Amino acid sequence: MVKAVRIHETGGPEKMVYEDVEVGDPGPGEVRVRHTAIGLNFIDIYTRTGLYPVPTPNAIGREAAGVVVAVGKKVKGLKKGDRVAYAGSAPGAYCEERNLPADILVPVPKGVSDQEAAAMMLKGMTTEYLIRRTYKCREGEIVLFHAAAGGVGLMFGQWAKALGVKAIGTVSSPEKAALARKNGYAWVIDYTREDVAARVKEITNGKGVPVVYDGVGKDTWEISLNCLAPRGLMVSFGNASGPVPPVAPAVLGAKGSLYLTRPSLMAYTATRKELEDSAKALFKMVKSGKVKIHIDQTYPLQEAAQAHSDLESRKTTGQTVLLP
Repeated sequence: MVKAVRIHETGGPEKMVYEDVEVGDPGPGEVRVRHTAIGLNFIDIYTRTGLYPVPTPNAIGREAAGVVVAVGKKVKGLKKGDRVAYAGSAPGAYCEERNLPADILVPVPKGVSDQEAAAMMLKGMTTEYLIRRTYKCREGEIVLFHAAAGGVGLMFGQWAKALGVKAIGTVSSPEKAALARKNGYAWVIDYTREDVAARVKEITNGKGVPVVYDGVGKDTWEISLNCLAPRGLMVSFGNASGPVPPVAPAVLGAKGSLYLTRPSLMAYTATRKELEDSAKALFKMVKSGKVKIHIDQTYPLQEAAQAHSDLESRKTTGQTVLLP
């Protein structure tokens, strides 16, 4: 038996139960992984609350790093003792050990710790596809990113700066503004004190930005549209404040023939090659020192409910890791 934090029904953090679970031998194409670090992400909250439905009971959690402790039949390229990490798979990461398909795992290179790997995979590969593929940011461009002091936000600011992209970030406090500036943002807007759209238009000489990256959702939807230049791209990749209500296509036309996309990591790492390429690009940026992984909070796995409460109330910054 191993320990896991599972939900048996959806709801608040109090629905998370620390309990014993049975893990059998890995099946064909699977390996058993002993987790050494587990990443905390807003998608875990969406799963817990039922916004993203999953079968229950479920250990939720979608990224972790660990060590291979057993290998099933027909597995190639992995052996007992290998350090591996994963992200974006079926939920269930809030546990000490689990069986996983070998083809969703990537090797963790030397020079990257297990905690860094667990903290970077989902947020880092999300940053990779946002900045390189959803919209290919180019040197000298000005772009807008909401929640700049969050996990993806801090990576995005550093990656943008490395590419010569001038990023505007939004935050909710002077402390988070200072953190965003430290992590590469050329301009930072405190949305509790300033009119975001007006400030963006001022920075861009009235033009607006070609792309807005919005992981906040309901609270920033209208603001984001008002910040875009004609034919700009609205990238709605999360719902931290709640889901965006239904959108009338005519609104996009009225605001300048705007484009809208709702990307996901699973769609951008759907093939083994896409997964490997994304992970390699991320590890390369981290090992170069251009993107640094700052683990700002750690919690024991059994305190996952407290970690969720702190994340929901915006008490956390950067990366958070659960330790089995």
